[in-house]
Amino acid sequence: MLALGLMLPSASFCLPDKPAKIISLSPATTEILFALGLGEKIVGVSSFCNYPIGALSKEHVGTFSQANIEKIISLKPDIIFCTGLEQSPIIEELRQLKLNVFVSDPSNFNELFLSILEIGRLTDTEGEASKLVENMRKTMDKIAARSASIPFAKKQKVFIEIWHDPLMSAGRGSFLDEMISIAGGINIASSLNRPYSFFSAETVLVSDPDVIILAYMTKDNPGTLLGSRMGWDKISAVQKKRVYNDINPDILLRPGPRLISGLEEIQKKLYQ
Repeated sequence: MLALGLMLPSASFCLPDKPAKIISLSPATTEILFALGLGEKIVGVSSFCNYPIGALSKEHVGTFSQANIEKIISLKPDIIFCTGLEQSPIIEELRQLKLNVFVSDPSNFNELFLSILEIGRLTDTEGEASKLVENMRKTMDKIAARSASIPFAKKQKVFIEIWHDPLMSAGRGSFLDEMISIAGGINIASSLNRPYSFFSAETVLVSDPDVIILAYMTKDNPGTLLGSRMGWDKISAVQKKRVYNDINPDILLRPGPRLISGLEEIQKKLYQ
């Protein structure tokens, strides 16, 4: 059974046994496709698809939220891979044109694994997909095993700052909430009922996180940046210089194979 985060192909979905031309409008699915060895079959990507390096040489067919429909049609793709949310209007338009569109929109690791396996089935790379998922699971299990040995009293409280103005974090139902838990931490924003939402600065102060991770790039010293906020200089993470901005946001926020690397990095920040 496919994960709830996946949108199944429509009844008109008619795909060759071995798709020769693939377009990916989602950076995450682009990474998955390359990991399955399908780089040579990709004829177009969005301008946001920046990894791996091979994606940079592919023809751009629009931005993440605005596709160049004429260019997509001219490339005659056998299948187009998209994600949800902002791409919903694009997906509807492409399907109205009777193009084969598959939507991968996982919200947790189990759904991501199922999505990779389904992409493998659609692209005749089932063996590669199974191996990729197996390797990802093995690494995740090792990380979880290390976390299991940590007494609850010593678990680190974590605040993930998605953005600073307004202050946003990752709550229940997000990959980051699951990643913090697997890494052995306690997400102080897990009370949020939405995966990504606004968060109170006062709640951060009261929760007093041991570690703060910024999920965006900044040239400023992260400790100095947060320490300049009213009252934040008293937070344990700031006082102990455990505020980090050196993890590539893509491996924290992009639901592809590199999320496992993001998981490893989070655990390192918490316990090494």
